[in-house]
Amino acid sequence: MTVVRTRFAPSPTGYLHIGGVRTALFSWLFARHHAGTFILRVEDTDRERSTPEAVQVILDGMQWLDLDCDEGPFYQSRRMDRYGVVLKQMLDLRKAYHCYCSKEELDAMRAEAMARGGKPRYNGRCRDRLDPPPKGVQPVVRFRNPQDGEVVIDDLIQGRVVYRNAELDDLIIARSDGSPTYNFTVVVDDYDMAITHVIRGDDHLNNTPRQINIFQALGKEAPRYGHIPLILGPDGKKLSKRHGTVSVLQYRDDGFLPEALLNYLVRLGWSHGDQEIFTRDEMIALFDVADVNKSAAALNPDKILWLNQHYLKTADDSRLGGLLAARLKAAGVDPGNGPDPALVAAVQKERTRTLVDMTGQSLCFYREIHAYDPTVAEKQLNVAIQPALISLLALLAGLPDWTDAALHQALETVAAETGLKLGKLAQPVRVAVTGGTVSPSIDKTLRLLGREQSMARLERAVEYIARRAGP
Repeated sequence: MTVVRTRFAPSPTGYLHIGGVRTALFSWLFARHHAGTFILRVEDTDRERSTPEAVQVILDGMQWLDLDCDEGPFYQSRRMDRYGVVLKQMLDLRKAYHCYCSKEELDAMRAEAMARGGKPRYNGRCRDRLDPPPKGVQPVVRFRNPQDGEVVIDDLIQGRVVYRNAELDDLIIARSDGSPTYNFTVVVDDYDMAITHVIRGDDHLNNTPRQINIFQALGKEAPRYGHIPLILGPDGKKLSKRHGTVSVLQYRDDGFLPEALLNYLVRLGWSHGDQEIFTRDEMIALFDVADVNKSAAALNPDKILWLNQHYLKTADDSRLGGLLAARLKAAGVDPGNGPDPALVAAVQKERTRTLVDMTGQSLCFYREIHAYDPTVAEKQLNVAIQPALISLLALLAGLPDWTDAALHQALETVAAETGLKLGKLAQPVRVAVTGGTVSPSIDKTLRLLGREQSMARLERAVEYIARRAGP
């Protein structure tokens, strides 16, 4: 029985985007479902475009999502000696050869092929070249691709895909400076790391026959491949920067919980009946790569917001409190200057969709109100409401219990005494104690603010009304 070993191998030439995360998730789930091994490999051989910042985003993103690897991270940039050894073996075995063709010669080859109605490709000029190489030219190394037969890929997602070897040219596996190319390093890595299954985007499907041929040239068995359709934007076009979120960490910064993003991504091209909500354990138990859809899936921002709201509602209060406290600090607000953030989160999670929403609507509990919105104050803080606010202050001063029930009863009592409906009293009180028109229910808002802060803010509102009314 094959011991499953999968890998996620991002290139740090840009941010870890949502498509890459879905690939990582599917590879991780496949390994976990089969009690196998999941490997993280950073393909950083592009020296000009790979950056330490992009590498860190990959590591931070995987950590935030808790897609833990069993081995790695491995870095291709630290394996150059190994690639050199295999490259020499291939040259010695005549599985590869040096190519001295100039750019002008290559351009002429491509133009000639296109003129004949073929694909622009290398014609194998140096494949069996016997004449002395040109002086001063640093050659590339090309793979001696088979010229006959075909490559059959029994893709785990796409099904049977066949490529004729005659359609594949002799690809470059090492540049003129000696640096190895993607298709070569991937094969060496997948072999050395004993990868059994490669799950990746279908933009790599055309690379697969080349990689399989290199495996065969080395006398090694290739992994099984499964190519996932790309993710489209809400407009049905290829996902790009114009669709907003670029880095997976932007979702974190925008206030999404990692479990919400994972749940959203697992359903983006995969399904299990009509089930929408999956725990991590359910994902592992139910995931089958054969159930991944062959067609592309489109992002739905409303769906991920809906999922995030669900996970906020069901999240542990102490955990949310910690996340809220961190965001308050980032906003320059001291979370110690107010109620326990866990208590605030317990109330706010029922009515917010993201941690950003929760933080914005919770600032009133931790910082003073220095001004009222003039339009809101004009409507809510006026002389008509002043007697009710004064009566409420008097009742709250002697309230024995500062609980939701006791506060609610106090509000009802004052409303009845002043001939107001409860809502007509609650909204001015809300503006008085929070500075705005949005907060949890007024009894919970007062309870969280506490007696001292609530009464101080109500007194300030009464004074504000008096100043505006004049002598």
